Amino acid sequence: MKKEQRRLSTAEERRETVLRTAIGAFAARGYFGTTTTEVAKAAGISQAYVYRLFPNKEALFTAVVEHCFVRVRAALEEGAARATSSAPEAVLDSMGDAYARLISDNDLLLVQLHAQAAAVSEPAVRDAVRAGYARVVEYTRGASGGDDRQIQRFFATGALCHLIASLDGDGLDTPWMRTLAAGIRHY
Repeated sequence: MKKEQRRLSTAEERRETVLRTAIGAFAARGYFGTTTTEVAKAAGISQAYVYRLFPNKEALFTAVVEHCFVRVRAALEEGAARATSSAPEAVLDSMGDAYARLISDNDLLLVQLHAQAAAVSEPAVRDAVRAGYARVVEYTRGASGGDDRQIQRFFATGALCHLIASLDGDGLDTPWMRTLAAGIRHY
């Protein structure tokens, strides 16, 4: 009988596992409230191994932020590919729908909100958020063919989506929330 060899995960596979796990940990408690010990425990590895993969918590969090921006970009690409027309409005609408589906994953939404909050006082986080937005804005501009006004409106609507989702606005039937949420999709 042939004995199956056990395959050990590579450092890169383990790094991806830690990033996916860290999203949940940072979503729950934010940059300032999450420890590398909590991330290690959730990933099923030692804290020392987390430090072998990432030199410090800041590097881990910025890698999580970058990972989230990669997911945002992938969703926007899928949305652009599903657009029913090449008109900028149609492409942006389809991209917006794909993004709305993506942020129904509360962990991703929470990490984005925590990253924006931490960016106020943490230069490395600010740099990661800036770089992520720069890439996503330029991708959106190129993929949609939209002008500056259309791209600004697209991202402003995304920020409003974050607010509505964070306040559980879909659960509020009030005049002010109906005003904010009019025409905005959530999943």
